[in-house]
Amino acid sequence: MVKTSRLKVVALCVPFIVFAGCEFDDTPTGPTRNQEFHVDRGNVQRANIELDMGAGEMTVSGGGDKLIQGNFEFNIPSWEPKVENSINGTHAVITIKQPEHAHFGGHHHYRWNLQLNNQVVTDLNLNCGAGQAQLSLGDLDLRQLDVHMGAGQVNLDLRGTPKRDYDVSISGGVGQATIHLPQNVGIWAEAHGGIGSITVTGLDKQDNHWQNRLYDNAKTNVHLKVEGGIGEIRIIG
Repeated sequence: MVKTSRLKVVALCVPFIVFAGCEFDDTPTGPTRNQEFHVDRGNVQRANIELDMGAGEMTVSGGGDKLIQGNFEFNIPSWEPKVENSINGTHAVITIKQPEHAHFGGHHHYRWNLQLNNQVVTDLNLNCGAGQAQLSLGDLDLRQLDVHMGAGQVNLDLRGTPKRDYDVSISGGVGQATIHLPQNVGIWAEAHGGIGSITVTGLDKQDNHWQNRLYDNAKTNVHLKVEGGIGEIRIIG
């Protein structure tokens, strides 16, 4: 039976709060640049990847042939993302950051399209500010996933067949997050609301958490922890 739980439903004028927290840049725009990039996998078996975008659109998925690959689209030259990578034998550390002085607004165009490697054990840290993030990560070999969302919208799709147990931590800001969890694995979900709402569908309420019937009996388990802010968080099991 599909069950739905809702915590702390509060009617707020969220759009006004969102825009009050954003900085807008009046820097003149130019032609949109489409810059491709990649980092070869080599002998890498494990990676720590951090993606830090203050404002814009981010799409991340699996299926990459390289360790990480994709393209950046931007129409202000100074907004070119900063990419740092360090590979030590079988371990890689990759950081991609939006320049600190870049603020979204007007006719500015800023988008990252990234693909990660499905075969590499990955610890992924994403900082999503004002904008949208579409994260289709169910095919990755995740070990740890941390998502920090600000005044934007995050769609996180973890549906797939996990190769190992992994932890997911999501801290909500002034935005909206929708989380689709994988099937046929054990699920434990812990959610704490701020001044917003948390809706949980498809999981059974157990004291201070939710879980499915497979938890503790499945070979693979996913542990989800959500800290809600001002906005809406939907968990779909």
